[in-house]
Amino acid sequence: MESQVKTVQEINEKIDDGSVRVVTAAEMTQIVSELGPDEAAHEVDVVTTGTFGAMCSSGMWMNLGHSEPPIKMSRVWLNDVEAYGGIAAVDAYLGATQLSETQGMEYGGGHVIEDLIRRKSIHLRAEAYGTDCYPRKELSTEICVDDMNQAILSNPRNCYERYAVAVNPSNKTLYTYMGKLQPNLGNATFSGAGEIAPIINDPSYRTIGIGSRIFLGGTDGYVIGNGTQHNPGAGYGTLSVQGNLKEMSSDFIRGATMTKYGCTLFVGVGVPIPVLNSDIAKSTSVSDEDIVTSVLDYSVPSRSRPSLRDVTYAELKTGSIEVNGHEIPTAPISSFRVAECIANLLKKQISTGEFQLTKPVKTLSSTVACNSMNQREYQTNSLKQTRVTVPDSQLVYRDQARCINCALCVSYCPSKVFTRDENWNVSDNPDLCVGCGECSDICPQRAIAVRS
Repeated sequence: MESQVKTVQEINEKIDDGSVRVVTAAEMTQIVSELGPDEAAHEVDVVTTGTFGAMCSSGMWMNLGHSEPPIKMSRVWLNDVEAYGGIAAVDAYLGATQLSETQGMEYGGGHVIEDLIRRKSIHLRAEAYGTDCYPRKELSTEICVDDMNQAILSNPRNCYERYAVAVNPSNKTLYTYMGKLQPNLGNATFSGAGEIAPIINDPSYRTIGIGSRIFLGGTDGYVIGNGTQHNPGAGYGTLSVQGNLKEMSSDFIRGATMTKYGCTLFVGVGVPIPVLNSDIAKSTSVSDEDIVTSVLDYSVPSRSRPSLRDVTYAELKTGSIEVNGHEIPTAPISSFRVAECIANLLKKQISTGEFQLTKPVKTLSSTVACNSMNQREYQTNSLKQTRVTVPDSQLVYRDQARCINCALCVSYCPSKVFTRDENWNVSDNPDLCVGCGECSDICPQRAIAVRS
């Protein structure tokens, strides 16, 4: 274990008194080269990172507020883009890749999110099946983000540690999440921010974890866990992040369309790395020459695409690479310029005392693996719900394994079949049952059955 030079609390005290030294990850590479990691750990307090690229695994939680009369939304659309409404009466989740039902691939959830951030009016449409407490069955209105009770950008996967490079050796054009791939190795696309990317500067997650305060979309956000497809052992770590959409800026959140693939969202993230010791100083000195990724054949429709060679981000940034004897032009589908802007903006915020660091409640795993789907034959009988059956000798039966002892049945049963003790343990006496069926009607777990 590397000996500690300073703590997060000590760094925050420096932020308060204005003595903190903050540099970007690109600047740290040069500092460590000149001073070495030991001296750099004493000289530098915080290294800022940044990334700005397409991340399909993005979306927004929202609470829309109750209408009059109220509605329990079962289906929800914003500008004809369907959101998931199977949560609560007026809560919904809008995914960035969901397509418009009227505009197709040219407009989707990511564009709705950007429009909300820009304070544009959005058409909200909802359907419901109607209940006694939520009688309304249809709703059509205009809303803006400030009309919502909550609007939360919540991305289950972001800040990919590194991306593979996409090429197409086949003789037909391919349209992918890595952009348009021209035939016969006509081009190569890649993503990520290279040496200033967040995870690449702390690949062992010594400072990044649950509760880490970050720059997200132009405002404060937080890491809420490792992201989906988190595979740090293979160099593909991810973060799950969240922040207040109402405070975000369209400079750092942009809806996007990949031709013939679909919609996505460009998300700007900056993560501050506290330099607690020389080991962290060394990891934050990573350069584009150190970051290696694979060139994959995207003409193979499989997760196990063949690798044609390894390249560094330094090679990719030159504008061309050689693959199988071909000189191929390279281009990112992310923005290095905006990523650098984020790293510099975060540097300014910390230096001026606007942004303090947080110590993670729990650091993230650097050893878990991400596996492919285990595909099995589908069994149709798996959809059948197991029902409680009543023994021949009884009118009523309570399945104790399914019962959660809520005691709702106690208050509804007119024959006092069900009772509870002072510890809320439910008991039943089936001999008292008159077969009215009240208990089975109101049991939320369907743990009670009455003979019909």
